[in-house]
Formats: sequence, structure tokens, C-alpha cells
Amino acid sequence: MKLHAIDLRKIKIQDAFWSKHVNLVKSDIIPYQWDAMNDRLPDTVPSHCLENFAIAAGRKTGEHYGVVFQDTDVAKWLEAVAFTLAAQPDPSLEKLADETIDLIGEAQQEDGYLCTYFIIKEPEQRWKNLCEGHELYTAGHMMEAAVAYYQVTGKKKFLDVVKRLADLLCEVFGAKEGQNHGYPGHQEVEIGLIKLYEVTGVQKYLDLAKHFIDIRGVGENYFLKEMKAADFKKIFPEFTDYQPVYSQSDKPVRELEVATGHAVRATYMYAAMADLADAYKEEALLSACKRLWNNIVQKQMYLTGSIGSSGILERFTVDYDLPNDCNYSETCASIGLAMFGIRMANMERDATYIDVVERALYNTLLAGIALDGKSFFYVNPLEVWPDNCLERTSKEHVKPIRQKWFGVACCPPNIARTLASLGQYIYSVGEHALFVNLFISNQTEVEWADGSVYVDLNTRFPFENQVNLAVKNVPTKGMTLAVRVPDYAEDYQISADGQKIEAKMEKGYAYLYLEKDTNIVVSFTASAKFIRANPNVRADAGKVAVVKGPLVYCLEEVDNGKNLAGLYMDAKADIKEVDSDLFGGIKKLIVTGKRMVESAWNEEELYGAHPVELLDVQLKAVPYAYWNNRGIGEMTVWVKELL
Repeated sequence: MKLHAIDLRKIKIQDAFWSKHVNLVKSDIIPYQWDAMNDRLPDTVPSHCLENFAIAAGRKTGEHYGVVFQDTDVAKWLEAVAFTLAAQPDPSLEKLADETIDLIGEAQQEDGYLCTYFIIKEPEQRWKNLCEGHELYTAGHMMEAAVAYYQVTGKKKFLDVVKRLADLLCEVFGAKEGQNHGYPGHQEVEIGLIKLYEVTGVQKYLDLAKHFIDIRGVGENYFLKEMKAADFKKIFPEFTDYQPVYSQSDKPVRELEVATGHAVRATYMYAAMADLADAYKEEALLSACKRLWNNIVQKQMYLTGSIGSSGILERFTVDYDLPNDCNYSETCASIGLAMFGIRMANMERDATYIDVVERALYNTLLAGIALDGKSFFYVNPLEVWPDNCLERTSKEHVKPIRQKWFGVACCPPNIARTLASLGQYIYSVGEHALFVNLFISNQTEVEWADGSVYVDLNTRFPFENQVNLAVKNVPTKGMTLAVRVPDYAEDYQISADGQKIEAKMEKGYAYLYLEKDTNIVVSFTASAKFIRANPNVRADAGKVAVVKGPLVYCLEEVDNGKNLAGLYMDAKADIKEVDSDLFGGIKKLIVTGKRMVESAWNEEELYGAHPVELLDVQLKAVPYAYWNNRGIGEMTVWVKELL
């Protein structure tokens, strides 16, 4: 049986590491993004997305502004609001959400259609460019938001809006004669339809999600076919000479062997495939998910849990192609990887999936947003030299500082909804079984048919490596508690009510059977260590990185001076862990190293025969998640190893 997440209304996070991020969603991120969507931020790219809804609803007149999927910023914002209300009820915030939902409902067409771009700009082009049109992608995000809002508030208005939209999709799309035989250009609606099925029980929503997966890449490519139509109109110039591999539509999904194409599209689709593999108990679909997951994490994932190495088309390339200074590594892609990973973990009860989920959350997700919640990275390189991040060059997508907003702003609200729903990753629940995935302090109530269990998880992880679990109101028939054993944990120990115990270890979890209220203490060591890449990763050959637990560390110019490429690390020396007051008290790492001496070179000399001279230095590393919070400067994760 597949495990599931805890109701977010039943979990309260109060954590030394995460609370400063999670609490920021309500206090700063949601208000800031509301201002962005209302075009109230000075010197910032306009959004106009709420204006688009007002025009589509007939409240205002004007032209559609922004990309074809501009509506999804509002959807993800509403989803973040819903998850926030689950933890912190707020009548004024709920009222603002209700008013926004009213606006969306007014914009919806009589037949249930909902996409402001085509409502305002090109109504005659509905469903005629599935490759680029993002109508189904937009629908999926609306469904996810509506389900979340219904689950938290019990209000059905938004849910009724998306049910009408889903009913329309079930009429328009399908295998029957006269129906549209296409599928989404950007996968996402599959996730939305599955979630809608889970709260409504309407089978046709689940069946349509499966249909979209089943027909993808089968026979003549649908996108190439629709492009031949006389009334086809292009939307994105960069899609000229379109290749189906970009949208994972080049072959049937069950035949996919490696992750290819646009990384966000891919991971959203893989997440839906995992859900469908469980819902229909289909081994072929599950096998494909396992192959794709293994290919990503074993050959196409960065140390930071980011994916998508190409700045052109934001995509996977080939195994081991992981450049550090020009990669894309979109924040949304790491979120998609976490979504895929938690689904696989819940099906397989295998904590190795959580190891990757944790890495993506602690590194790329947090790097994607500044500590004040008001600027963002869309792209997450592992090496930055600000001077060469120039427009109209191969690195124009790399930004040396977080941006206030984006013309395509999918990442900021995606970060917001992920932080607000962090509780879904902490625990997984089965029948009288509770799996502890992440070490984040919280109080939660686990509801089972014969009563509720109360859990108080207290820890200062990753500052300290001890986790205290007080489990109360244990059922009379007992329960299973499975605590994750991270891949970086050493000397892992468990005690129950003060007595050390030997737990059964299976697939990265330590299993305990509880028959009464019990106090559990888990401890382990997770010292800082040097990490090297597979030699086939050309970009990292001869280099090392430093990590501590789930945190990947980096060097910044503010600590180590300019030209970080001229530094060497001595991996034979010990790494010193130093307490600091930076970023809420995270440890700095001090590493013995060398710096290449430049004094023999003059400015007029580009090449010469000067021998290499090295100077002893102490290198200072900070968590990658927090880089660029102290100003613009060079940054690198991988450093040459001193041999």
C-alpha cells in the first residue's frame, strides 16, 4: 500500500533551521508576490496576471500581457496561501484568496474553459497549439491550487471551477472519434487531474490523466502533426525546428530509458507516472519510473540536487554532462525532482529517494530565494564569475544576483508553495505505520481509524545530529515507527525510553515496533567531508567539493577573494567546523588550501612560460543555499584538488 502525507492542518513546524524560511512565506513572500502580481513593485518586470483575469472577466478592458501561461503565477500563489492557512489561519488572507477565486470564476467561460491568454487574445486558437499553448499546463496548476484550498478551508467554489474545467477536458480530449487526440506540450495537468480525482472520486479525471500518459509519444508525433495545420500559429520563436525529445514525446513513456528534454516537463510527468503506476497497479509504468529516477540521480544530477544542464531549452543533455558555470538547473526542476522522489519513496518505502529529496530542498530550493523572501534565482549554477554573466552570450541566463521578479515567474510562487507545504515531506503514513523522512522539529497528529497518535519531534538538525521523538497515544494494537537513516549518517544509534536498541534496518529506514507511548532518541555523526565526482563528469575532474550532512558548501569571493579558479583544496587535511553567526548560526567550514600567485604576470601578458607558484591559504566555505546573500561576487562549489 502506498504511503501518504499528513494533513498539513495537523502539523506545526517550529524548527531552528527551517522556521526562518517557512515563516517567511506568510510574513513576506505571499505579500511580496501579491504586489508583484498587481504590478506594484518599482523597477521590476511587470506581471499583469491579475489584470489579465480582470480583463477576461469583463471587469476591465485591455490586452493580454505576458506569456501564455501567466495565469499559473496566480494558481501557485493561491496554493501557497492554502498551505499557509493550514498552519496559520488568517481571516484577512483567506478573504483575499476568496476574492481572487471570485475573479477567476468570473473569467471562466460558460463551457468551463479557463486560460486568459486565449480568452482575451486568440479565442479562435483554443486547443490548436497544444505544443506551445500551455492551456493544459495552466489547467493543472489551477486544479492543484483548488484542491489544496478545498482541503484546507472546506470551501468548494474554486473546486467547482476546476471541476467544470476538468469536465470540459474530459469532453474535448480522449480516444473516441471526434475527440482531440493530443496531449500536453508541458506536462502538469496529469498531476492536477489525479489530485482532483483523489478529492472527488470522479473516475474520469484519473482516466484522462492516464490517457494523456498512455498516448504520449505513440505513433505519429502529435505536435509535429498539429504544426502542419493551415491555421497553426507559433507562439514561441525558440520552438522553430521543434524536436519531440524536448517534451518527452519522442517515444512511449514506458519505453523511456534516460531522462531527456526540458527538465521541469520531465519531472512533472514522472511524478504523474508514479501516481498512475500506483493507482492502476501497473508494473511497466513503475519500472519506467525507476529507470528514469536512477538515470537522473546516478548520471544527470548536480551535487546540489539540481537538474537540467543546458541553458538552451532548459533541458537534460547526456550522461555526465554537468557543467558548473553555464548550467540551467531551474529551481522548478528541483521542486519537480522532489515531487517525483517523495512519490517513489511512498510507493517503495525506500529512504534513498528521500536522500535526494532532502538534497534538493536543503540546497537548490533554498538557494532560489533570498533570506528576505524578496528576490529569486531562476537558474542555479554551481560556479559564477559575475563579469561574464552578459546578455546575448552563452551565459546570459546566469544571474550573479537574485532578481526581484521575472517576465516568466514560475519559480517564485513554486518556491512559496513548496516551503508552505514542507510538512508533506517530513512524514509518510501507512496503516498503523509512521515513516520519519526529514529531521525538522514539529508537533503533529496522525489520524488512524482507531484514534490519533501525537508526535513531538524535536531537533536542532543540521546544527546538531540528535532527533528526539515523543510518540503518545500509541494504539492498543501497536504501531510501526520507521526512522530514516540518511546516506551521510555514521554511528547511527537509537534508544527507546533510555535503552539503546537494535532496530531492523531496511531500505534506509530503522524500524521500531511500539506498543506504548515511547520516547525515541536518534543520534548519528555527520562530519564535514570532501566529495569527488565520477571521473566521467568532465567539468569536475580533478576537483573536490565539501559537504556536511545534506548541505553542500561553496566558496564565495567575500570570504576568499577574487579569481576562485586559482584556488586549490588540500583534501588530505582536516576540515574545521567553525561556529558563526551567519545565516542563523550555520557552521562555516575552514579548509587548508593554496592560491595561485599572480605577481609574475602583468596586464599586457595573456600567455607566458611563468612557472606555477602557490601560496598557503585558509579557504572558508558557507552553505550553497545562502550564497549571494552578502552581495555580488564570485562563487564556486567545485575547487581544484591539491595533489
